Amino acid sequence: MHMLNSEINHQNIQTLMDSFYAKVRKNKDLGPIFEGVIGTDFKAWEAHKEKIGRFWRQMLLGENVFDGQPLKKHLELPSFPREHFEVWLNLFSETLYEIYTPEVAKSILLKAQMIAQRFQTAIYDMGMGVMH
Repeated sequence: MHMLNSEINHQNIQTLMDSFYAKVRKNKDLGPIFEGVIGTDFKAWEAHKEKIGRFWRQMLLGENVFDGQPLKKHLELPSFPREHFEVWLNLFSETLYEIYTPEVAKSILLKAQMIAQRFQTAIYDMGMGVMH
């Protein structure tokens, strides 16, 4: 049993990305969606994890290192069931509690849940998503 992190830093955000996206790729619901966009190439996944790691560094550490448009990216995806957000959050939550102390994991999860809620509202309730 390794020590859980009580502080957020670059290293454990990287661990979070590696561990979480390994689970995403194996997941029957999420794997095909992510690989449909990112592909299966090792370098492409490393670039994705690095980019999303920057997003979380900005969200959690206040670093101005992310310049993407995450909502726009998700709006451009082929349509997928709303329930997939729950699958994503469950995997993210599981991974957080493997890496961080419960208090820290919970605080990050609350941010993730707020973001997921915003995305779902835009995609499903406001009809901004791509319909097929």
